[in-house]
Amino acid sequence: MNYRELFAIDAPGLAVPAFGSLKDDDYLAAIRQGMEEKKTALDALAAETAAPTAEILEVWERSGRLLERAEMCFYTLKDSDSNERLDEIDAILAPELSRFSDSIWLDAKLYSRFTALDSAVKNGEVQLSAEQAWLLSEILRGFRRAGVELDAEGRERLGELNARIASLESEFSNKVVAGRVAAAVHIENESELAGLNEEQIAQAREAADRRGWDGWALELVNTTGQPLLDSLDVRATRKRLFEASVMRGREGENDTRPVLLELAKLRDEKAKLLGFEHYAAYVASDGCVKTTEKVMELLGQVAEPSIRAAEREASELRELFAELEPGEEFQAWDWQWTAAKAREASPVPTDEQLAPYLPFEQVLEQGVFAAAGALYGLEFVRREVEGYTEDCRAYEVARDGQVIGLVFFDPYARPTKGGGAWMTQLVMQDELDSELPIVTNNCNLTKPTAGKPALMTWDQVQTLFHEFGHDLHGLLSRVRYPSLSGTNTPTDFVEYPSQVNEIWAWEPTLIARYARHWESGEPLPDEWISALAASKQVGAGYAAAETYSAMLLDQAWHQGAELPDIDGIDAFEKAALQRFKVDYPLVPPRYRTCYFTHIWGHGYAAGYYSYLFSEVLDADTAAWFGENGGLKRENGQVFREKVLSRGNSRDVLESFGDLRGREADAKYLLERRALV
Repeated sequence: MNYRELFAIDAPGLAVPAFGSLKDDDYLAAIRQGMEEKKTALDALAAETAAPTAEILEVWERSGRLLERAEMCFYTLKDSDSNERLDEIDAILAPELSRFSDSIWLDAKLYSRFTALDSAVKNGEVQLSAEQAWLLSEILRGFRRAGVELDAEGRERLGELNARIASLESEFSNKVVAGRVAAAVHIENESELAGLNEEQIAQAREAADRRGWDGWALELVNTTGQPLLDSLDVRATRKRLFEASVMRGREGENDTRPVLLELAKLRDEKAKLLGFEHYAAYVASDGCVKTTEKVMELLGQVAEPSIRAAEREASELRELFAELEPGEEFQAWDWQWTAAKAREASPVPTDEQLAPYLPFEQVLEQGVFAAAGALYGLEFVRREVEGYTEDCRAYEVARDGQVIGLVFFDPYARPTKGGGAWMTQLVMQDELDSELPIVTNNCNLTKPTAGKPALMTWDQVQTLFHEFGHDLHGLLSRVRYPSLSGTNTPTDFVEYPSQVNEIWAWEPTLIARYARHWESGEPLPDEWISALAASKQVGAGYAAAETYSAMLLDQAWHQGAELPDIDGIDAFEKAALQRFKVDYPLVPPRYRTCYFTHIWGHGYAAGYYSYLFSEVLDADTAAWFGENGGLKRENGQVFREKVLSRGNSRDVLESFGDLRGREADAKYLLERRALV
């Protein structure tokens, strides 16, 4: 099997992988072949004895083409449409890829080639461009963070830790998805669904049919809060759904507790082996913030104010709840429902009222694409290209008449798909071999019935703009080396461009284009638009409190605290939230420990705070756009040149400073979140 051809390695122009010709086991074989190819190339590089030149940077960058491409395609497919075999392959690959990575990063001979190049540069024997010098510094930093300077015993133990950690992360992710599916609430009497609309009831019926149940099934999403809690009028049903959400991951084959406890222990050991106080310090040192102390200082600015804001909101909702449910005590499972009732009494339109004005294709083309056109001069043309799922649709992207990339959209939910929304880079832009970027955009919209479009909620519109901000980061990258391309930035910077792109969902000129009734074509009423804009900070306290408490929970697990036994996890969680003064039962963390996939399975361990730091940059940048006239091509050109095009080809805070002329100021975030 010619995997280089199937994954479009060395293909000119838009190198689209041949998804239709790839079977599940081809991904396993291709990744293994990619590891062999990369190891062969780098072993040869390590064995060289000639004086090093800048060419070794290009050997390094080209050595992993097949591995990189096959990995990105595999994990994109697995997250979007998994099956038992893909889960098995993931479990097989996790330790193999970890051991392979260690074989590269712990190779002292290979490391010496780059240290020799560094010495030659410092001695004036070799000249490097600014981007080459940055790449060299990143490679050297990667070797040192990986533990190459440890003694032989330390390197051996580190390899064991990495392999086990990778396996556990894969196991946790698979258990969480299975546990989310298994935790669906079985409803046998339709009266218990009072408040849901016809479409929601039909979806619950289909979910039950898939399980072979009589009646209905209320399925869960990733977060603690469940969208259906907005609508369910029967309090007992709300409580069942809420408790099913917060109690996930604690029983049977989907019990995540043994996995996460072992992960926390091994990560702490790894950090200490590498010379760090704890894993949180290890992670912070690789980001923009640099130290745990500064992470906690940042969180300290927002945590307690967010709880105070939530308490103010709760006092208002409690009064309304007393009218709606006399004699009952206001509880966490009542919050969303009561807030929805408050919105009904306000001029702010409900999701059900808004949905007919927000068909997916219209929002995408007249909103998301229109913003990208106005800011960056991008044009999007639909292409018949086979994607990684049958629901994929592809758009070719051009600027000034020249094709610059391709974006795949996979918009619909399915039982085999991960929850939430995300972007991936299938092919990373580089000028080394003139590769054009191919990116993805994955959502979880309800698939429409025949003759009707997929209708969105207002939150889903924001999310679509957000994820397309990641896409723009990949599409507009203009760097020489693929490892520095697009979203390959520090974790606490990567969400910054995507959060900036959310501001255009609120742009009045765009709303007039994308928010039109799918049947009549009537625009969204002006009074609704005004009400939406005026309601931006409604519920901001709740949103901030649930998010920042999750960030602090992440830090608690990774700052070297004494770990509990399996039955003490809830007590550990509660004590941590109390210690940080964010223990507020009415607003539980956005993710509780046992289903916190970001930190136990998806690379955000001790780094969930990064959304906050990115939002500090984002709020400051939103102010810059406002100061300079907003949605204008001139502004887009500046943001593209100074930030989006640079990827990680220099210190990313230098890119922000180039835009703003100073360090980021958190005051803009505090104002946005109504925390001042």
